[in-house]
Amino acid sequence: MQEFDIVIVGAGISGVSAAYHLQKSCPNKTFTILESRKSSGGTWDLFKYPGIRSDSDMHTLGFNFKPWIDEKSIADGPSIKRYLHETIAENKMNDHIQHESKVVSASWVSESNRWIMSVEQKGHVVEFSCNFLMMCSGYYNYETPYTPEFSGQQDFQGQVVHPQHWPEDLDYQDKRVVVIGSGATAMTLVPALAEKAGHVTMLQRSPTYVASRPDHDAIANTLRKILPSSVAYAITRFKNTQMQKFLYGKMRAEPEKMKKALVGMVRKALGPKYDVAKHFTPKYNPWDQRMCLIPNGDLFKAIRAGDTSVVTDHIDHFTADGILLKSGEALKADIIVTATGLNMQVMGGAAFSVDGNAVDFPGTFSYKGMMYSDVPNLIQTFGYINASWTLRADLTSEYACRLLNHMDAKGVNQCTARLREEDMDMPARPWIEDFSAGYMQRSMQKLPKQGDKDPWRNTQNYALDKKIIRKASLEDGALVFGPTDLGQGHVNAAMEKTRAAA
Repeated sequence: MQEFDIVIVGAGISGVSAAYHLQKSCPNKTFTILESRKSSGGTWDLFKYPGIRSDSDMHTLGFNFKPWIDEKSIADGPSIKRYLHETIAENKMNDHIQHESKVVSASWVSESNRWIMSVEQKGHVVEFSCNFLMMCSGYYNYETPYTPEFSGQQDFQGQVVHPQHWPEDLDYQDKRVVVIGSGATAMTLVPALAEKAGHVTMLQRSPTYVASRPDHDAIANTLRKILPSSVAYAITRFKNTQMQKFLYGKMRAEPEKMKKALVGMVRKALGPKYDVAKHFTPKYNPWDQRMCLIPNGDLFKAIRAGDTSVVTDHIDHFTADGILLKSGEALKADIIVTATGLNMQVMGGAAFSVDGNAVDFPGTFSYKGMMYSDVPNLIQTFGYINASWTLRADLTSEYACRLLNHMDAKGVNQCTARLREEDMDMPARPWIEDFSAGYMQRSMQKLPKQGDKDPWRNTQNYALDKKIIRKASLEDGALVFGPTDLGQGHVNAAMEKTRAAA
């Protein structure tokens, strides 16, 4: 058994952030990083499809401790992966990372105040032990993407590809390509494919809000010429987070006004003859689902050039040479790309137990969006749905270090989030509210609940989280330090009260 003070699961953005902050703020702690893949980088190592890029600016998707200094602020996947690998090398993390190490199960043992983990490592099952566990493995299934069943798919004579498993040798030169989907992946793929394909059709059931912006941040690039890179980066990061906050608040407060503005920008880009009402005017309000970023208007350029078409319709069935739509229209295709989304999974798919009792995560309440009621010494990183993932990842890493040092100062080696007496009548709300994206709605039943008051809210509010995570007292009565009677008895009682009230 390999024993550590802390085990980090995942060597992507979240895991690298956790490792950096541990080395900086908890230098006496021993830790390792377990990464299921053969190389580090997480999402940016997994996806290989053409055009892969960030859909957030790199001044907020980058770490708070390592300035992003490239000219492009909307970066391609290889550049982001290189940035991550630089961070790992500069901070001497490689010696801490164990690749091809997938956590299968994790069991908390109160008698020893340890997590005992079974890990599939390069074909063998080995055991790890730690006092504190940081889950940084992201929120979706790396092995199995979401692909709905399409009638007649077996009849299609061409190639069907999902972006999550993109074949590196796929030849789409001069081919007819249909991309099913209208999310960030489809919006990225379509203009990239259009550069070589004969024609690309983006087939969507319903439109998505899109916004075009330059892939260079002129202010950031100017500041970097006259200021030290760390200062320029901090100013740009502040500017961009404030802008994100302003725009998100504006869209939630004045949805009709902002909807008109967003659709108006598309109409200006595509011209008065294009059917923007049909193809780029969603039925939902802005930010009910995540918006799509179009850097430099690349999708619009492909449409205007005639290289790309957008079709809004429902699929009836696949045919030998393409897709027949409900309207009766037939789309000819040599290649069909199913950019249909992700499958979410909790805790990287590992099974968790506490003192022999299986943890039912949907039956727990989320503490500050990172811990779970009655599950000791465990923090999970889960980024924002309305801002860059790394903003929340860095805050979570900072909080974990603050908590570990507080435990050391108190001379305890266990902390557990527990519902207080005043929390027992708290309504059990979905972990993410007012967000109708399919990948989230399909999986909401797998996630913990949130309450209606702190510290049990999952606010999706970066400015508020900074105050709560960096400054709020750790001694809030909801975090119990030291041994406690574990098990979900009182949480289940609270949930029963909620159900009864409903």
